[in-house]
Amino acid sequence: MKLYRSFIAAGVIAFAAIASAQAADISGAGASFPYPIYTKWADAYKKETGIGLNYQSIGSGGGIKQIKAKTVTFGASDMPLKATDLDESGLVQFPTVLGGVVPVVNLPGIKPGELVLDGPTTAKIFLGEVKTWNDPAIKKLNPSTNLPSDAIAVVHRSDGSGTTFIFTDYLAKVSPEWKSKVGSNTSVEWPTGIGAKGNEGVANNVAQTKGSVGYVEYAYAKQNKLTFTKLMNADGKAVEPTADSFQAAASNADWTGTPGFGVILTNEPGAASWPIAGATFILIHKQPQDPANATEALKFFAWAYKNGDKMAEELDYVPMPDKVVSAIEEVWAKEIKDAAGKPLFGASN
Repeated sequence: MKLYRSFIAAGVIAFAAIASAQAADISGAGASFPYPIYTKWADAYKKETGIGLNYQSIGSGGGIKQIKAKTVTFGASDMPLKATDLDESGLVQFPTVLGGVVPVVNLPGIKPGELVLDGPTTAKIFLGEVKTWNDPAIKKLNPSTNLPSDAIAVVHRSDGSGTTFIFTDYLAKVSPEWKSKVGSNTSVEWPTGIGAKGNEGVANNVAQTKGSVGYVEYAYAKQNKLTFTKLMNADGKAVEPTADSFQAAASNADWTGTPGFGVILTNEPGAASWPIAGATFILIHKQPQDPANATEALKFFAWAYKNGDKMAEELDYVPMPDKVVSAIEEVWAKEIKDAAGKPLFGASN
């Protein structure tokens, strides 16, 4: 599809507005995790309303910095900010879709979903302790697979990344060694491997490097025809990344009971659960510098919640449940206001 060939080369959504002089493009920046669905939503929204979205896929770390610096209308991050950080920065946070982070490999002859990994072995690969594809730890999980003796080339993110946060949060939960030596954050000190920028960069690097392994949001693996692995989940079941397994991981999530809807969905229980699932979040100021643009941003996301579920599902994202969307819109109406204290989002929207 032409749309997805632009992922690696561009990394930026830019749709010029053809609306009235009063309407301005919506500006946002941050996570590359949701870039495919924001692209699709933005294209459909522009056709319907004439309002464009200029979204820079620069990584969650960059998105957090830009929204705090007030250089964009909204920031995007796959790592939810804690309540204290949100309060200190005067920000509202809400999730848009769920997805999954998947290990991807470049092993000729190995089909998508054929190779099985578990958490401890994945951690040892990214620690640089499992160095070849026919290592006993990998062979034990794949006794009938013809594994090469090739060296493993690790590819990881070089930028501040919510995808990295989700991935390393998972590794920290399944490997005490990873937790003590590396930990979990949007940026970590990688023990081995080469860095690439964005999900786009990791996908491109893995596609071009025989013997490599990396991690990307599932839409990038699917659309770039990368070989994803199965993973052993918390219940000891080997599962594939699918919308159903991402949904299973979120089945017990307490969205409304968690400040800022900041649920983390790694290593969740359940036989069908994908172990590296997560939501992606939007950050917007409670009192925006440009109320008109902030209102347009809220209208865009309200439209996406109402009209964008099918588009999300086509890319194997999981839409937010209706009751969570209702709670999110209640927060908008209550907390996002102009300088006079008037809500930017309400019945008139």
